[in-house]
Amino acid sequence: MSNNAFFADLLASISERGRTLLRGGGPPDTKQDASELIELCEALLSGRGEASGIAIAREVLDRYRQLDEAGRLAFFETLARGYGPDRERLSQAIEAWRAQPSDEDASDLHFASEPRRQELIRRLNRAPGGTSELVALRADLLDLMNGGGHKDLAALDRDAVHLLSSWFNRGFLVLRRIDWQTPANILEQIIRYEAVHEIRDWDDLRRRIDPVDRRCYAFFHPALVDEPLIFVEVALTEAIPAAIAPLLAEDRALVPIERARTAVFYSISNTQKGLGGISFGSFLIKQVVEELRRELPKLENFVTLSPVPGFAQWLKQASDVPVSDEERALLENLDKPDWFEDAELASKLRAVLEPLAAHYFLKARTSKGRLIDSVARFHLGNGARLERINWLGDLSPKGLRESAGIMVNYLYRLEDIEKNHEAYANDGAVVASNAVKKLLKGEGRRLLDMRLS
Repeated sequence: MSNNAFFADLLASISERGRTLLRGGGPPDTKQDASELIELCEALLSGRGEASGIAIAREVLDRYRQLDEAGRLAFFETLARGYGPDRERLSQAIEAWRAQPSDEDASDLHFASEPRRQELIRRLNRAPGGTSELVALRADLLDLMNGGGHKDLAALDRDAVHLLSSWFNRGFLVLRRIDWQTPANILEQIIRYEAVHEIRDWDDLRRRIDPVDRRCYAFFHPALVDEPLIFVEVALTEAIPAAIAPLLAEDRALVPIERARTAVFYSISNTQKGLGGISFGSFLIKQVVEELRRELPKLENFVTLSPVPGFAQWLKQASDVPVSDEERALLENLDKPDWFEDAELASKLRAVLEPLAAHYFLKARTSKGRLIDSVARFHLGNGARLERINWLGDLSPKGLRESAGIMVNYLYRLEDIEKNHEAYANDGAVVASNAVKKLLKGEGRRLLDMRLS
């Protein structure tokens, strides 16, 4: 850590001296536009000096932050349109390959096809703090693509993902346990970025990471020392839980560690928007499983207690929901507050919703043939099995709004992970327990009864 700090300070010193020369000793301009930034990018790409390159890279990143949204869009559009491969060089490499294919020509073709913007991003990464700022820059790019509808920036995004995937591959990631002794600035980020079950305050955080039957782990990267990339919260229990409230209750009884047989992954959250689409979660879960097995060899079950964030929207909007008009009218009761407190109504809804949940996981697909639910895609793609559908597992406002209160358990059985992953990756097959499959059969009987009535 001290060596990293020394090196970072050295780079910062070199950068600051170079920037002073760039500005002629005067203060930085406060008003920026994309054209001035592009001129600096050209200087960065054409330069050969290490010190001047670091200084220019730092200047580019600083001036980028001064652009407004229109300026950032113009900057990104210029990189997307004008910083592709050198076409003349690429044409020559193609002709050489066609004339006499060889390994050397293939290598020339590979390097000739690389967009100039990739080299630009690499050089920007040399600036002090460059990696962190490039992650933030990509977050801006995603906002413009997804929120602003600028799909013409997709080529630039692919290049950014290509490089970030290399810089943030598993070999660079460090697993650290988060506990009450972890520095406060990191704990604050755990509170801020918890995306599944809100952490209300410091006391709530302490209940999740400090007791003997609780764990929290995060991946860190050497370039973002105090910024967790992704973290997972774990409860150690005796049996597989069906609801989240008992796990988070303030007055819950602690589970003696010698009696714990189940590790429950009940929340996993990403903290870096700019690393979206670069998967860490599968590595995190698998490494945490190994950590827990070493620490607690008596653990038998590794499961999730997961939300179903797309279920309620699918019920309301999808055209392929297999329900009758009568059942559709019954589902409208989900909009009523506290509908679950009416025992008779809840029983009727359960008879409809549990089979629909099984259909949602086992049969429903997007127009591209993918599972609708993002959480399901994540865990099934990692080799888990859909183990159980839990009625009224989450009665929080968010749980009721997004999933009609339903939660699910995904089971990670180590000897089956690879087999399950291959089945899902190659055939799109959802590996599910008999209990879940029986719910789907129950749907079939229900529809048959409906047609005969």
